[in-house]
Parts: sequence; C-alpha cells; structure tokens
Amino acid sequence: MANEQLTRIIATDCGSTTTKAILIEYVDGEYRQTVRGEAPTTVEAPLNDVTKGVINAVQELEELARMKYNNPAIRFIENEEIIIPRNGDVGSDAYVSTSSAGGGLQMMVTGVVAKMTGESAERAALGAGAIVMDLIASNDQRPNHTKIERIRQLRPDMILMAGGVDGGTTKHVAELAELVAAADPKPRLGQSYRLPVIYAGNIKAVDIIEETLKDKTDLIITENIRPTLERENLGPARDKIHDLFMEHVMQQAPGYNKLMSWTRGPIDGKLAHIDIMPTPAAVGNIMKKLNEEENIEVLGVDIGGATTDVFSVFTEDRVFNRTVSANLGMSYSISNVLASTGLPNILRWVPFDIDENDLRNMIKNKMIRPTTIPAKLEELVLEQAIAKEALRLAFEQHKEFAVTLKGTQKSREISEAFEQSTSGATIVNMLTLDLLVGSGGVASHAPRRSQTVMMLIDAFLPEGVTRLGVDSIFMMPHLGVLAEISPQAAIEVFNKDCMIYMGTCVAPVGKIKPDKIALTAEIELPGGEKWKQEIPFGEVRLIPCPVDTKAKALLKPGRGLDVGAGKNQELETELYGGVVGIVLDTRGRRPFVLPVEAGARVPLLKKWMRELDIYPAEILK
Repeated sequence: MANEQLTRIIATDCGSTTTKAILIEYVDGEYRQTVRGEAPTTVEAPLNDVTKGVINAVQELEELARMKYNNPAIRFIENEEIIIPRNGDVGSDAYVSTSSAGGGLQMMVTGVVAKMTGESAERAALGAGAIVMDLIASNDQRPNHTKIERIRQLRPDMILMAGGVDGGTTKHVAELAELVAAADPKPRLGQSYRLPVIYAGNIKAVDIIEETLKDKTDLIITENIRPTLERENLGPARDKIHDLFMEHVMQQAPGYNKLMSWTRGPIDGKLAHIDIMPTPAAVGNIMKKLNEEENIEVLGVDIGGATTDVFSVFTEDRVFNRTVSANLGMSYSISNVLASTGLPNILRWVPFDIDENDLRNMIKNKMIRPTTIPAKLEELVLEQAIAKEALRLAFEQHKEFAVTLKGTQKSREISEAFEQSTSGATIVNMLTLDLLVGSGGVASHAPRRSQTVMMLIDAFLPEGVTRLGVDSIFMMPHLGVLAEISPQAAIEVFNKDCMIYMGTCVAPVGKIKPDKIALTAEIELPGGEKWKQEIPFGEVRLIPCPVDTKAKALLKPGRGLDVGAGKNQELETELYGGVVGIVLDTRGRRPFVLPVEAGARVPLLKKWMRELDIYPAEILK
C-alpha cells in the first residue's frame, strides 16, 4: 500500500469497561502513534450504544491533536460519525476497531476425544479470540443429561463441533449432535436468531449432522479440524468463527451495526469495509505478524482483572497458540489465584514478614473493590507477588495446551484411539524463545520497569538469551487489526511506540552445585566499555545498557549448564539493551526452588531485588 494512501489512521478497542482510541500518522517517513484518548464503554444501560463511547474517545483524540499541532481545523467527527475519507485536516484515511465489550466472544466446543479432536477444537476457538466456556466430549465421563443441562445453562454465542478423522466412524459424532439438538440451546445475545453451530468434523458424518441440527440451529459446515490424526487444519474453522462473530454476535450487541458501518480503509487502492476483530484475536494477530516479519519466536501475556491470556508462536512451522485462564486475574479473580496456588507460593516472593490474615484480607478487599490500586508500598509488593503466581499458573496451563498433536505415535482409526489417547509434548521451548512480552495493568503500569522485568523472569523463568518487552499502553489490539490493511504501519508502531524494550535476560539452565561458577560473561558495551565477571550459582546481576543499542557478548556456561548453544557450549551473541538493561540470572535449574524458611529466603529476595533496584531501599533493609 502506498504511504500517500494511508497517512492518518484512527483505531479503537472497545473493552468491557474502557474504550481506548489511538491516532497513527505517517510522519517523517515512518508510522508513529501520536495521540491517545479513552472514555467509558457504553454498551450497557443506560446508553446501550457502543458508538457513544467510541465518539467520546475519538473526540479526545481530536482535541489532543488540535493542541499538538496548534491547528483548530483538525476534525475527526461530524454528525456523531467518524469522517472517512480524509480531506486535508478533516477526517482520516482509515478507521479500524476491536471489541471485547459485552463479555467478548463466548463459545462451547465439542469433540469425540477430549485430548485429541476436542483439544483441536479448543485451539481453533481460542485462536479466533473466543473464551471457551466448556468442552463437551464423548469420553469426558459426564452423563448425557448433565451435558445437555450444561449447554442450556451456559448459553454460548456459538458452538464449534469437531470429531473424527475423515472417513472414520460416525457413531460418536452423531451422539454429540443429538446432545446439542436435545439441549436446543438459545443464544446469549438476542432472541431473534438461531444459535450458530459450526461443524468441522468427519466429512462422512455431514448428512447425519444436517439431519439432526439444521432445523434447530443455524448450521454451518466447514473443513475438518482434524482430517487425520497427524494433521490439524484450524484455519477454515477460525475463519467461520470470525465471520459468524460479525454476522450474528456483533449485530445483536447495542450499537454495533452502526460501528461496523464506520470501520473502513483503503484496500487495494479502494475504500472498503474492515471487519471488527475480537480483542484477543487482534493481539494474537500482531504476535503472528511480528513472527512473520522478524522471524522470531514470541511469547506474550495479557494479565487482566478477571482473566490472563497467554499467546505464543513457536517452531519453524510458526505454530500459534492462545490460552485463556478464565479464573486467574488481579481483581475479580484474585481470590482464585490464592485458591489455585496457596498462600506459601505467594509469600515466597515477599521480602518481609506479613501476617497471613492480613494477606487474605488484602486479597478479599481487592476482589470486592476491583478498581482500587495499592496505596502503600507493602501492598504493591504483595500485589506483584500475587501477579507472579497468576502469570506462572497461566503459563503452566499454556504449556499443557500448546503441544504436538496427540495420538500420532502410530497409525490407527479414531475408534481405536477412543479408549486410550497419548499425550503430545509441549512445543514451548524457552531456550529458543526470542521475545517475551508483558501486558495488562500490573505489568504495563508498574511504578518501575525493573518490577515488570522481575515479574516476567520469576513467573516465566526464561532460559538462554531472551529479550524482554512490555506493551506501554495496551496498544497491541489496535495494531493487530491494523495489520490486516497495513502490516508495515502495525510493525513500525509496535516497535517504536507500543513496545517498551526493557532489555535482555541471560539465564544458563541445568544442574550445578551451589558453590560453582554458573556463568562467565565477557560483554562489550556500546560505548566501548568492557565488562567481565565470573558469576556463581544463585545470583542476579544487572548491567545497564541503553535502549536501541546492542552489546557484544561471549557467554560461557558452567559445567553441565546450557545458555542456548548446547550443554557446556559457549555462545557468542549480541544482547539488546533496554530501559532496565541486561539481566544475568544464574539461579539455574527451572523451576528454581526457594528456601522454605523465611530466615534463608528473605535475605536472598532482598539481595536480588537490590541488584535490580526493584523497590525503595527502606523496604529492602
């Protein structure tokens, strides 16, 4: 796309509570995010019109742009509508939007074997930006009446049905269809249409599915998600989910018809409609674009008040995975974090003594007052300790889900696999990971960037050499939908304005005795200064290295350790600088184990935190 066609872009993200708007402009030969506005989302009563919040957020953009350029003629809105196309100072060249207002896209999925076709269906739904409310499988041990009642109670936006390899047995797929028909499910939003059901299973069962469901649901047939045990085919199902999200779910939400008529931009030289994307799908999209454009493996996390999303693109095949930990968050779901991990796991990250009842009270207060922020330094420390555990648990769930295909060890029919499935191995390999990205309030708005660095390192335990970044203002959804019309603009803004690069973590991994040298690092900093140290096991060191610079490094792991080149192999590489710098972490084996006794653990925590300048000195005495 010629840059003269796309010089001013407005992008919004309609969240559950806040609608965020950004202005992207082509300035001095590059795309930059110039101003930002926000307003409360208005999808619910009393306004019941999502476009009201969008107009309010874009009006703030308009006012800020006038101030920035000292130009009162700048105008983005006319007659309560965003102006497209642009004419001089008036209007913009494109308007794009994402949405998770009204709870986002909520789905149920079905599969014959929970750990095989069921899991493939989950991957398809999650990759399309949905929250998977439940998986109904033939082998999930629940009685049929319980499954039917579950479908009725949850009232999803749509159902994705998978099951069976092409040409295999149709018995279990037919039984799943009968369950859905018996439930006769009603959609969550609106009563004027039938619930969309996407069938992406054994093509041999299509006639049976149509006979059972076509009169009770809006049935859509697409290609099999799992045509063979050895191959996954998620693209067609994801495309259908997105299409139905636009055609059915979005049209039922208040004001979305009007909003959809606004989203336009130049495609192939002509002004065309641009689909609204579910917010998580847009975040996943920018992750995939980054992987494609820069050929790097990426792992990202968005930790919110109610849920934590983890995204990854790993392996040479660019396999994308997304998981939603719907019970792990920092406000509404903070009590679930405590219940899932237990008090000892939270307290192990706290560098001072605290009464357990005080911690429980703090967690309960946060749950019932979700918009509050820490008022005391001690509360901030506790919140970040809880965040480490929420991130760790969400990542563990992601690793269990991002796996090679199950059931592919030998050639067999699906009917044989029904009784006994085999587990795939996770494709998440931290030694090959290039970039780890944090997002969400607790990560993006930490008072010190070093606090975000330590949360990411302690929760994800990066291995080898890993660059660390944080989304400055949660701009990734805007850029994910923008990438559909201009990957160049999306990637440029991502690197220059969205992503704050905090530095690089170097972490040799493996078993080593506590008194041994874990890493010998020879580093030449950008100004020519040379730094060389032998770092024993169990240390954390920080080397300041500015943003947008690289340091040349020769890294020699201790005996039995691996820093990314293989066990006992030295690595010559370049380390990216950042607002924090280069972190050398020799705490070794993953996961590392902290001492149980506070008398031994607290001094260690304080030493590491002092080295990275995590908290003010008074709390680390």
